[in-house]
Amino acid sequence: MAIWRFDAIGTTWEIETSNELGTDERQLVGAEIDRFDREWSRFRPDSAVTRVGRDGGSISSPDAGPMLDAYLDLSRATTGAVNPLVADSLAALGYDASYSLVARDPIAAPRHWTDRLRWTEGDVMASSPSLLDVGALGKGRLVDIVADVLAEVPGDLVVDAGGDMRVRGSAVRIGLEHPYDASKAIGVIELQDAALCASAINRRVWGDGLHHVLDARTGVPVRTWAATWAIAPAAMRADAVATALFFDGGPGLAATWGVEWVRMSTDGRAECSPGCPAQLFTARH
Repeated sequence: MAIWRFDAIGTTWEIETSNELGTDERQLVGAEIDRFDREWSRFRPDSAVTRVGRDGGSISSPDAGPMLDAYLDLSRATTGAVNPLVADSLAALGYDASYSLVARDPIAAPRHWTDRLRWTEGDVMASSPSLLDVGALGKGRLVDIVADVLAEVPGDLVVDAGGDMRVRGSAVRIGLEHPYDASKAIGVIELQDAALCASAINRRVWGDGLHHVLDARTGVPVRTWAATWAIAPAAMRADAVATALFFDGGPGLAATWGVEWVRMSTDGRAECSPGCPAQLFTARH
């Protein structure tokens, strides 16, 4: 396999193909990643999200409808714990556009976020200044976009964005990284023509026990679950479920969407969905 490795949206990407990608294909991938970042990054001062956070108004994007529809399902399943207006809650704890990592008092995200946002397939409109954060599923959405850009490339394909990946063709054996020891795995999975996304509280850690997985209802980091993995045909849904699994409604949403999953608690126990294809090495409950 030929490997193209690069950095984008704050993570390292690896795209593996049977044959090396040409210049045109790489440019198409780069253009889609840049478009998505310019529209949805809350870390870029020139992004559409930053503008709407400052002034209100709208974002025109082919991702608006698919992502906001998924957020509506996420919010309902988790009773508001997952919310696209959690950006100000993250910023209050120091995970802001400048990465200050200086925490203030936690703040809850607006609970009735659908009163402030309206969307269609290709637009989202904010009735007042509203800073969005699509971190619960945005990277998965972008993995799907890149995989679709390369749909006509013959042979096997692996699109891996910092551990959120989509595989086409031959099966790939993947270790499920232990959240407290990156040299170990809690299990393995054979992934074929599917996506795997993960989330863990040991990523983006700062201060006194602070991390990026927040309960939007309180603005406080979650404490029960340490890591989650979700397997689905498309990466956006896998990414969304990996986030939802930190909350009680996550398994129900996964069942509704037909997503298999694994999650590990902060005391080291693991559980998985009934049809999950992963082989686990750690104790289950």
